[in-house]
Amino acid sequence: MTVDRAVGLNRQADGPQRATLLELFLDLVFVAALALTSQKLSADLSWTGAFQSLVLLMALWWVWSVTALTTDLYLTQHPPIYPMTISVMFGTMLMAAALPAAFGQSAAVFAGAYVAIHLGRSLFLTPALQGREVRRHAGRFFFWFLVSAVPWLVGAVVAGTARGLLWALALAVDYLAALLRYPTPWLGRVPRPQYRLAAEHLAERYQQFFTLALGDLILVTSLTYAGTGFAPDRTAAFVVGFANAVLLWQIYVQRAGALLQAAIESSRDPGRLMRSAPYTHLFMVAGVVVAAAGAEAVIHHPTGDTTAGMVGVVLGGPVLFLLGRARFEYEVFSRVSPSRWIALVVLVIAAPIMILVPPLGIAIVATLVLTGVAVADVLRARGRPPESPSPAI
Repeated sequence: MTVDRAVGLNRQADGPQRATLLELFLDLVFVAALALTSQKLSADLSWTGAFQSLVLLMALWWVWSVTALTTDLYLTQHPPIYPMTISVMFGTMLMAAALPAAFGQSAAVFAGAYVAIHLGRSLFLTPALQGREVRRHAGRFFFWFLVSAVPWLVGAVVAGTARGLLWALALAVDYLAALLRYPTPWLGRVPRPQYRLAAEHLAERYQQFFTLALGDLILVTSLTYAGTGFAPDRTAAFVVGFANAVLLWQIYVQRAGALLQAAIESSRDPGRLMRSAPYTHLFMVAGVVVAAAGAEAVIHHPTGDTTAGMVGVVLGGPVLFLLGRARFEYEVFSRVSPSRWIALVVLVIAAPIMILVPPLGIAIVATLVLTGVAVADVLRARGRPPESPSPAI
């Protein structure tokens, strides 16, 4: 992407591409925010609770995703990127603090912080960028976040179902605008050539964030287990939760996850991978958040009564993760391993039967399915030459 070289903001192709400590510092806030999202979902396993948790998760994810794009294009140690990143961190902490009551008395704090982060980012950058095209680029972002700010802020002052619908509309605007390359009156869309990126940096950021997102599952599982004692059934649930974290990480990094950088570098349209990565990773991160909620619920009631909501979170986490992982694999290799589809079919077919099984039994079933996928990946890779990304991408 063309940026103002005079002020030294752009990330040079031959310069440092690794993620900075500041970016990792920023990610720590999101680990806490994801853990709070999982706990909110675990506390309300109804359809309403699931919808609210999804809205909050999508808001958090979009803050991280747009910030990752910004730090991919510009050097974080250079003003104004450094203070902008710190400001995003503080705003995210406000969102996290307001998250448990975001659909109640803390709505204005959550929505206000979200809007301030996105509009403030453009206001930070625009004065520092010189050149017509880069200012147009910042203007597109500012325009669309200004549009979505209306339902965000109006939703904060209404109550009940209206708030959820307005916030869902705001997120639809944000996500659809990015998917369409921010078509803006008088400015047009973001040109495809501007979707150049530092492949090593962006790939590393997504890999790091997914790994840190697994910290949500580990954190929630550990805290829940510590607060419920060390009874054998709860200990078994704790072990299953840990096993799921390991399996999700193993399945993610196997082949496609480890080759994301090479896929971006060798792609005929690297911008397409950059534009699609936020959506595929949203599914996978959502899978981790739901799995953490399921682990918390199972540790609390390993042999208790099973509800439809319990089945939904325990099996839904792996389902969401595998859906995102399958799409991710297709983007890199132009095909999907059969084990992904088999696992999804097994989980969907098993769901109605699981209502008759204690929560710990459901968690064990989910773990066995994930184990099958991980083992299939290892067997598929054994004795075969290393795979390369598909030239078609």
